[in-house]
Amino acid sequence: MPRMDRLQTQYQRLYLPPTPDAAGAPGLIGGDGRVRALVLGLRGPADWDTLAPVWRGVQADLALPAPAIAVNGVDAHELWFSLAEPVPLAEASAFLQGLRRRYLAEVKPARLPLWPGPDAATTSPQPHATRIPALHPDTGRWSAFVAPDLPAVFGDDPSLDFQPGEDAQAELLSRLASIPPAAWQAALAQLQPAAAVPVPVTAAVLAQPPAASPTHNALNGPYQDPRRFLLDVMNDPTVALALRIDAAKALLVSGGTTG
Repeated sequence: MPRMDRLQTQYQRLYLPPTPDAAGAPGLIGGDGRVRALVLGLRGPADWDTLAPVWRGVQADLALPAPAIAVNGVDAHELWFSLAEPVPLAEASAFLQGLRRRYLAEVKPARLPLWPGPDAATTSPQPHATRIPALHPDTGRWSAFVAPDLPAVFGDDPSLDFQPGEDAQAELLSRLASIPPAAWQAALAQLQPAAAVPVPVTAAVLAQPPAASPTHNALNGPYQDPRRFLLDVMNDPTVALALRIDAAKALLVSGGTTG
């Protein structure tokens, strides 16, 4: 099999939908508006140390196959996820948003190009989700899929100044697996934000009297011995922990907790 055919076969196996797009071209969005490829990038700077926890987390926390790692030839490291079955754009976008919230909450959204993005259902696909490997016309440098031990080597220059070997690219992709439907649904459920359960305010609730303050046994007194008072405070589980600690400290200063 020619080298280009092998690379095309692996790319299609992982990322292309079963049906071509509306124009008849084999793009990442199928004619039914569904996708099998999802891309999460980090740019400005392209810091692999920040993106690596996502690559590790989806495997360790979500039990998903490892996504491909890529340098985009311009300004970003990228993670390419492959689905065994296509999903709607909105569902794919929800997954990426969930990853952003879980692993990259401290990173500004402008540094995180996502494909499909939040508005992908109503606008054209983001241009950063282009075919890899490819020569970028603006930089004259190449994008490429890279092995897991290489992203850090690129530093803040996520690109190659030479064309990556097609055999090597095909070999990298051949080691990857697509996310099965059951694993996809389980991961998607884990990544959704917890819904707040509203508490209805009814007339019966409003009519309830305020809750009485807890009665502390240590305050029932009377006390003639300050040390006995401090002992009772320290040993009373209904007293706030901070006050019990203060009582214990006072006893230590006064010479012990016996008596």
